[in-house]
Amino acid sequence: MSYVVVARYHTKEGKENTVLPLLDTMAAASRQEPGNLAYRVHQGTEDPRAIVLYEEYGSEADFTAHCATAHFQEIVLGKVVPLLESRDVLRCAPRPEVRA
Repeated sequence: MSYVVVARYHTKEGKENTVLPLLDTMAAASRQEPGNLAYRVHQGTEDPRAIVLYEEYGSEADFTAHCATAHFQEIVLGKVVPLLESRDVLRCAPRPEVRA
């Protein structure tokens, strides 16, 4: 069972073109982590300041380890967060499959 994180960011006015390359770098580094299964950056088509990250990990512990990495601390907390108007992080675990 995987552990999914969906992060929704809304950048400050005019900062999306600074934030997106930082997140591309973050995605590349995160995909190298042992517990990372997926890390995708999405940009809103109607609102280019809206950014959604889809992250998938093997376990919650893998996500916790991700948050402790130097690249997360430096890029996300140090550079991206100060350029955001809002940040919402939703942590999800899959529901068991139901057989009809």
